[in-house]
Amino acid sequence: MKQRVLVLYLANSALDAPVVGWSSYDGTGRTAPTAGDGDEPPYETGVDALRDGWRLFQASQLIPPNPGHEYDTSFLKHEFFFEKLE
Repeated sequence: MKQRVLVLYLANSALDAPVVGWSSYDGTGRTAPTAGDGDEPPYETGVDALRDGWRLFQASQLIPPNPGHEYDTSFLKHEFFFEKLE
């Protein structure tokens, strides 16, 4: 069995939130995805990925912003890692 990994960045910490960014990696060797190779996310939400057979194995820790930094821009913090074994 080989692993495929899908990283979805969601609009907030809920799995049914819209996908705002994504990355994928294919350990099977059947595809060679690269950053920016599509304009449309592979799924609309994290729940859609679960329904398609992806297994959630990590979600980002929820850390509140420091006072006064609520509107700073930085990394995408609502990151969810999914896998499929094929």
